[in-house]
Amino acid sequence: MKVETKSVRSGIICLTIILVLFTGIGWQMGAANMLNTIMKTAHDLLLNTCFYLMGICVITGAIGRLFVEFGVVSMLELVLRPLMRPLFHLPGVASLGAVMTFLSDNPAIISLSQDKRFARYFKKYQYISLTNFGTAFGMGLIVIIYMIGQGFFVAPLIGLLGAFVGCIVSTRTMQHLLIKAHPEFATENAVELTEVEQQEAEVKEEEKTLFIRILNSLLDGGRTGVDVGIAIIPGVLIISTLVMILTFGPGANGYSGSAYEGIELLPWLASKIDFVFQWLFGFSDPHQIAFPITALGAVGAALSLVPGFAEQGWIDGNAIAVFTAIGMCWSGFLSTHTAMLDSLGYREQTSKAILSHTIGGLAAALVAHWLFMLYALVV
Repeated sequence: MKVETKSVRSGIICLTIILVLFTGIGWQMGAANMLNTIMKTAHDLLLNTCFYLMGICVITGAIGRLFVEFGVVSMLELVLRPLMRPLFHLPGVASLGAVMTFLSDNPAIISLSQDKRFARYFKKYQYISLTNFGTAFGMGLIVIIYMIGQGFFVAPLIGLLGAFVGCIVSTRTMQHLLIKAHPEFATENAVELTEVEQQEAEVKEEEKTLFIRILNSLLDGGRTGVDVGIAIIPGVLIISTLVMILTFGPGANGYSGSAYEGIELLPWLASKIDFVFQWLFGFSDPHQIAFPITALGAVGAALSLVPGFAEQGWIDGNAIAVFTAIGMCWSGFLSTHTAMLDSLGYREQTSKAILSHTIGGLAAALVAHWLFMLYALVV
């Protein structure tokens, strides 16, 4: 009887939240426009974001498997171990994931971590924290080049330093929460030795020519990328669509049911405490709050705001530094963390990952702001 009562109560709460949320959105946009916007946004995300990310996963998965096959991963472990362990408490091979996500996007590190010869270097708590570690460098090259293209040079580099600090904060916080909740993760290996031996037996060097080793590495890594690309689709479509409809506003001619329209709820809420952002991050205009909020769902969408901000005179060097730091560190993590952890097999740790990365992104923005202030004083 108690179980039934609890189920009824949960059902009522769930229905109430859904009705309040979508009634509020539909009241402002119109029910037909709301439904059309949701469907068209999800469709556009599927075609232009999910398949794009799948392409990235395939390419990076192939490159990562190639690096594993020919000893690049082992070399990185030896060379970078002194740097990675004290800063991130990760094996040196994790640096390969940072490079790959910096050059592409967050899910690239998942393609790499699917290789058991890579995962064998990690304890479970380290392996799970790769989600936070890789995300903090996601689309880094694109973000920095884009900001430089807007006429800023030093500020994006300062933002890169901020993102680096944010990555340390996010990764170490995630590891702390994992060990606190699951002490056994501190000693358990991410994969069993038998699994590693089985995979190594499948790619025995003496039985294959150089060409076959290269071909198999590329194809097997690419196949893993396809699996990861499919795994991230539900998270991106569901979470990112919701974030965007709560972040963006109506189109130029009002609500028409087009993709990426919304009710601007999140920017409105943030504007109520814009003095906090001004004090912490040096934001000189309340519109600047829209960038980090949008970056929660998609940093690419957040970057599209910058030209308009510049045209209106809403940004300066400090804003660019903070945008770069928080854009890189957050990198749309609300729309990818669930899918990334799901593909690793640890979906239940999503709340810890999101909390840790929220803290890391704020730390990145804070550090970037104060570093820019120091730079401004020096020059």
